[in-house]
Amino acid sequence: MPLDGVDEQPIEADPLGRAMLDYRRGGLRGVCEYVDGAERTDAQVADHYFAPPTEWPERWQSLLDSLDGPVLDVGCGAGQYALFLQDDREVVAVDASPGAVEAAREGGVVDARVMDMFALDFPRDRFRSALVNGTQLGLAGSFAGIRAFLSDLAGVTDESGVAVVDSYDPTRLDAESFFGYRSDPRRGVARRAFHVEYRDSESGESSGAMREVGRALSFLLFSPDRLADALVGTPWHVVGVRRRDGDPYYRAVLEKRR
Repeated sequence: MPLDGVDEQPIEADPLGRAMLDYRRGGLRGVCEYVDGAERTDAQVADHYFAPPTEWPERWQSLLDSLDGPVLDVGCGAGQYALFLQDDREVVAVDASPGAVEAAREGGVVDARVMDMFALDFPRDRFRSALVNGTQLGLAGSFAGIRAFLSDLAGVTDESGVAVVDSYDPTRLDAESFFGYRSDPRRGVARRAFHVEYRDSESGESSGAMREVGRALSFLLFSPDRLADALVGTPWHVVGVRRRDGDPYYRAVLEKRR
């Protein structure tokens, strides 16, 4: 089913993007959930993609403010961070989801484009900084995939380039409570798997019921140490890790080797 006002459709189903666009236009028309087998959990569209800067941690705002433009926002979602950044610097926001990109545009993002993060189409040295938030890096699927993506990202950022990436540290995760958890025999490595579903609140079987199911997603999760190992052979190295004490979620700041 096409999204109203959206012409670009590089992916077959777009439940999360559709939910973002509905929320931008006035509110969800049903429930948006992460689904792993028989388990379901709310996708928290409002909290994850529309929280205002006044609700962000001060350290996160400071980190965003430190990114010099032009900035590439990879996996921009509904554009909340691009909106914040574009106040005083150039930002290009990209996402594979047509619905998310339209939500970003309608929310005021000046330059939002439908683009696969693994096929970045920009000239060399186009950007000074890159934001890869939302554990998007894990979609590379393997450490070889991460190295390949970051090598491509190095090509579109200049010699002083900075990148911010994020993940969950498996050494700090509670495997029983972490949704979609998949173990891995390697220390500091795990996976997370689920798909997104957007449907009517009433799960009826009528032909008119709304139900859109996205493709299966598999995220590689890695500790900061394993990320540092993965960067060997790329132009990047880790210069800082930001997280709260005991929290498995972290952001890593990468810079080009000199």
